[in-house]
Amino acid sequence: MRFARLVRSLRWFGLASVLVIAAGAAVAYLWHSFESPLAMGSSPVEVRIPNGASARTIAHAIRAAGVDLNELEFVTAARASGATRSLRAGRYVIEQGMSMRDLVEMIKRGEVQREQVTVLEGMTFKELREQLDTTPELRHQTAHLSDAQLLQAIGASEQDPEGLFAPDTYLFDPGSSDLDLYRRAYRTQTERIARAWEARSPGLPYRNPYEALIMASLVEKETGQPDERRRIAAVFVNRQHLGMPLQTDPSVIYGLGERFDGRLHRKDLDTDGPYNTYLRPGLPPTPIALPGQAAIDAALNPDNTRDLYFVARGDGTSQFSATLAEHQRAVDRFQRSAPKAAPSAGHSAAAH
Repeated sequence: MRFARLVRSLRWFGLASVLVIAAGAAVAYLWHSFESPLAMGSSPVEVRIPNGASARTIAHAIRAAGVDLNELEFVTAARASGATRSLRAGRYVIEQGMSMRDLVEMIKRGEVQREQVTVLEGMTFKELREQLDTTPELRHQTAHLSDAQLLQAIGASEQDPEGLFAPDTYLFDPGSSDLDLYRRAYRTQTERIARAWEARSPGLPYRNPYEALIMASLVEKETGQPDERRRIAAVFVNRQHLGMPLQTDPSVIYGLGERFDGRLHRKDLDTDGPYNTYLRPGLPPTPIALPGQAAIDAALNPDNTRDLYFVARGDGTSQFSATLAEHQRAVDRFQRSAPKAAPSAGHSAAAH
């Protein structure tokens, strides 16, 4: 009897030992798998994780992006670590050499990549609103605000938003409010014009920084070549000093709004309006676009020239002239084939 019991005890002990060894081997395998670099087709791999995604949804998205991931292992690890309890939506970047542990910890810490939006020089404020309204990574708090309400919300004192926001590339965290981005762009533009105003050339015809911003927007829209900005600004400044109308097509086009059909017609130039710089002297009432730093600097530090005219050469550059006779010869040379009664958009109205 004792011998039989001993045999049974040895059998149970052996079985238990086998189970312990097997369990240990399984743990070792899982640990090795958990710590080993993930197999990837390319590196880095970007995965966008939406709000409210489950561990299984995340695992599926990671595999779909090209990472050879064991979905069951990931789901088990993510749930055990609580990685998805306070999930931060956004773009996650998986680098070569990262393990399952690294991946789970990255998601748990919410290490999303910052997003960016680029505001281009020469955009109108309307185009800026359309761009930010369709940026999915932003939280759209301004969608139902009028322009006036938006200005009030960011603490702006101006009545019209055009020109007040700085063209630049802005980084932001996913889920940030678009209102914060407007504030940053407004503050940046305010600082840019203030610095340029302090460093301005003497004898300019602007009464205040806002008028300089208006001029900068005209320069921005008229510039075909970056190195011509200061010379274009000089033409407009010289015209203001002499009381000549600025005659700039982009201002007329801006005033037309949605009525502009892609071509500026003689009737448009002959129809009075606040932005018609053919019929009204001086600057238009507001900027006509968002000017960049270079255009602001040009408006406040124009070249010292006697130029009063410029005309497009057709290659992106302009021909500048100091007298009407010189200018007429330039028009004959460079625009002989263009319709004289209806200059096309993009040509300087100061050329006519």
